Amino acid sequence: MRILCLDVGQKRIGIAMSDPTLQIALALKAYKRNSLYDDLKEFKKIVADYDIKEIVVGLPKNLNGTIGNKAKEVMGFAEEIEKYTLIPVVLWDERFSTNEANRIFEMAHITHKKRKPFIDTMASQIILQGYLDANKAR
Repeated sequence: MRILCLDVGQKRIGIAMSDPTLQIALALKAYKRNSLYDDLKEFKKIVADYDIKEIVVGLPKNLNGTIGNKAKEVMGFAEEIEKYTLIPVVLWDERFSTNEANRIFEMAHITHKKRKPFIDTMASQIILQGYLDANKAR
């Protein structure tokens, strides 16, 4: 069994999943968004293909920890995913995940142009690793 993680954006969704031992977050892909129905079908297929038991969705809280419009949109999307896949969805604070992903690419001297296709996937991997580390006692 694995945990899936989504970093939801307007145009793309970064997707990562855990290894079967629930210790390591692995980048899977960046999904280019279509319609809500197509998005949900994609996640249901991933859930079936990888024996997913839980889905973590990055919640873009404001810097002061409050819930803004973007976070409300993501919360609604997370509810739709849970209804469609019948897999429990957990919201996880994603503040600074994209900044951290950019920092990793900068340390590797990868230009903005070259990192753009991978930034969402890296951010989802960072979100998931934080979630896995916080829940190691499970």
